[in-house]
Amino acid sequence: MPAPAKLPPFDPDDPLGVDDLLDPEDLAVRDTVRGWAAERVLPHIAEWYERGELPVIRELARELGALGALGMSLEGYGCAGASAVQYGLACLELEAADSGIRSLVSVQGSLAMYAIWKYGSEEQKRHWLPSMAAGETIGCFGLTEPDHGSDPAALRTYARRDGADWILNGRKMWITNGSVAGVAVVWAQTDEGMRGFAVPTDTPGFSAPEIKHKWSLRASVTSELVMDDVRLPADAVLPGVTGLKGPLGCLTHARYGIVWGAMGAARASFEAALDYARTREQFGRPIGGFQLTQAKLADMAVELHKGVLLAHHLGRRMDAGRLRPEQVSFGKLNNVREAIGICRTARTILGANGISLEYPVMRHATNLESVLTYEGTVEMHQLVLGKALTGLDAFR
Repeated sequence: MPAPAKLPPFDPDDPLGVDDLLDPEDLAVRDTVRGWAAERVLPHIAEWYERGELPVIRELARELGALGALGMSLEGYGCAGASAVQYGLACLELEAADSGIRSLVSVQGSLAMYAIWKYGSEEQKRHWLPSMAAGETIGCFGLTEPDHGSDPAALRTYARRDGADWILNGRKMWITNGSVAGVAVVWAQTDEGMRGFAVPTDTPGFSAPEIKHKWSLRASVTSELVMDDVRLPADAVLPGVTGLKGPLGCLTHARYGIVWGAMGAARASFEAALDYARTREQFGRPIGGFQLTQAKLADMAVELHKGVLLAHHLGRRMDAGRLRPEQVSFGKLNNVREAIGICRTARTILGANGISLEYPVMRHATNLESVLTYEGTVEMHQLVLGKALTGLDAFR
């Protein structure tokens, strides 16, 4: 009988040994994105957040393009063709730096680029995707409206035919990348049903005023889109889809990235709390030596690494072509909710220092309040799962 294999040492950074599920290429992608974020984002992010701006967004977009992080899991047209797991790992590392950076990448790749890649004509793909993959053209995704967030079927933006052209009118709200985008994928009602349009943002009648006075996602460009008799040629419409399944298909792809990304914010907050607990002394010894603090750290670690395992499982299902939208709702509902809980517990370990931008915890906590809401609120994902479990539709 062979001798039992020697157990590897316990790794506080990977207590469940999840890295054993990753191949060398997966690890290389993760480490590359982590290194880029450490060099280009982390030294500046607290200042950007405090100022409420992302002043180098175009520069960062080009660098992310050079890394292959934009439209990362798409094939062709200059895209990296990475696996879903690799894309997820990139989202985790980007959001460990800041949710605003991951949002830049998610909206660019999983919403704007994905919509064109999935539903666009060959001409549209060749025109837009290579420059978007390189970060030379930034894209945004216009679905949410001032009066219609969780009910996109009721949106009021409307496109009517005028000869061979389309005339587009309406407003969109809370649009990431809007003020810096070169192309906006805008969803509008038409006489034929809901359609998507690739709108060059320099088209007369299109404007994208930036939204200020945010207390979340402050290091991110958020805008309103205003379309006032925007005249578009016939070939601006995305020909591959009609109806709500178009934008919902894009949202499923983007929500998958959030399942991973939320765990990045949670990991950064947990690591800050763990480091603080090892070094902060009260009553003559490090606070990490007290039972209550250890209980908090243990509970945070359990939820963090369960969430990473869940994200990994969903990624493998996506790579196998077996990931359902309900499963993505499962992941977003759990992981964002648990990430917020981890941030709040981490804040208690840091005490008063927890509210300081010298530490990442409060920044991640406030960012996650937006992540909890966008691309499907808690209530919407609960109802998606409720319908799947019961077979009964509670949306109407």
